[in-house]
Amino acid sequence: MNYEERLQNVAVLGAAGKMGSGILLLTALEMADLSLKPENKGKKFVIHAIDISHDALRGLMKYLHTQVFKAAEKKIVALRSLYKEHQALIENSEIIDQYVRDVMSIIMPSTRLEVALESHLVFEAIKEDPDLKVKVFSYLNENNPNQPWFFTNTSSIPIGVLDEKAKLNGAIIGFHFYNPPAVQKLVEVIASANTLNELKEFAIIYAKNLRKVIVPSNDIAGFIGNGHFMRDILYATDKVEKLKKEFGVVGAIYAMNHISQDYLIRPMGIFQLIDYVGVDVCSYIMSVMKTYQKDEALHCPFLDQMLALDIKGGQFSDGSQKDGILKYEKGKVTGIFDPDKKEYIQIEDIGNIVDEKLGNMPAVQPWKNIVNNPAKEELLKTYFTEIKAAKSKGAELTREYALKSCEIGIHLVTSKVAFSEKDVNTVLLTGFFHAYGPINEYLK
Repeated sequence: MNYEERLQNVAVLGAAGKMGSGILLLTALEMADLSLKPENKGKKFVIHAIDISHDALRGLMKYLHTQVFKAAEKKIVALRSLYKEHQALIENSEIIDQYVRDVMSIIMPSTRLEVALESHLVFEAIKEDPDLKVKVFSYLNENNPNQPWFFTNTSSIPIGVLDEKAKLNGAIIGFHFYNPPAVQKLVEVIASANTLNELKEFAIIYAKNLRKVIVPSNDIAGFIGNGHFMRDILYATDKVEKLKKEFGVVGAIYAMNHISQDYLIRPMGIFQLIDYVGVDVCSYIMSVMKTYQKDEALHCPFLDQMLALDIKGGQFSDGSQKDGILKYEKGKVTGIFDPDKKEYIQIEDIGNIVDEKLGNMPAVQPWKNIVNNPAKEELLKTYFTEIKAAKSKGAELTREYALKSCEIGIHLVTSKVAFSEKDVNTVLLTGFFHAYGPINEYLK
């Protein structure tokens, strides 16, 4: 079965979720483009959008219609070529409308898992629960006569474990899109020792056709992205525990979020990023990693404390941020949760006090001014040289955090999670939008 044949009947599980909707959009566009090629004329392409909620699927179809229209506008030149035989389509608007109809016509929403029993390829983006994934994979594999291949979007569970427990005989690969899939360029591709060679080859072709940046990871729980992120969380929360005697718990949270965002020149502070992913999700990912990496203390009491107080973060259905460790108003951080008082403390009530304790810092430009700056490398070298020489508490914390991030990155290579230091840096640069990779010489 060649590439086009494999993509003629596809299923996406968890299609209405944050990840599933993006995976569905990208795959539907790829399938539609294949269907419009002359050599595929007359071939039927279908992608089953499977989720448990009819309401969620209705919302998904509206989202897809909007996004396909935007995609069509961006590639109108290519579409004019694809539709050159359609003499009735003259204006760009006519071609765009036809493309939207063609893409939407291949998408079949359903709440029934059974519709995937004829699919050749199954994308899975359901809850990060090993038992649930194995149950679904086993059912589809045992009842689908087409010997389907499985692409799992897991960000933490070893692929070999899912393969073995679901008895897939190597017909599964980790294909970890970053959120949101339609925007993020990075894909971590994780093959187990048993993954079929032809599946690996297909996955690379598919990723390249989506114009993704591909980073391979070894099949070790958490892989590269969460391997760094979870340990980053552990470091930051441990620092909060140590700093709270001097700063108070709210002040310590503020300080470490401020250090990790502004002084380390990242798009989000560590606690804002935890909220974005979800406190509960981060805690669960850590528990999965702990299961398979027993020689390391991958557990976070701070997250346990927040969850016990029902502080979870995450996003609303429209993509806006829910309150979590931090409080948000119109996307801006306005408060910090005090676990002792069980209420949010306004930033203005704590920020100036903590900033004074952090002391004078070298002038730093915001992340958005650095990340795509042609002179980025020189700016970073100058800044970290000044950080290295500065005597303030803030500079000390910045140095310690940056060196710990570097240490974590190197550990991912030496523990054979990542194949190279470059791969670690690519994941943090591309998947987390950092301005620079964690493994660097700035403070050496």
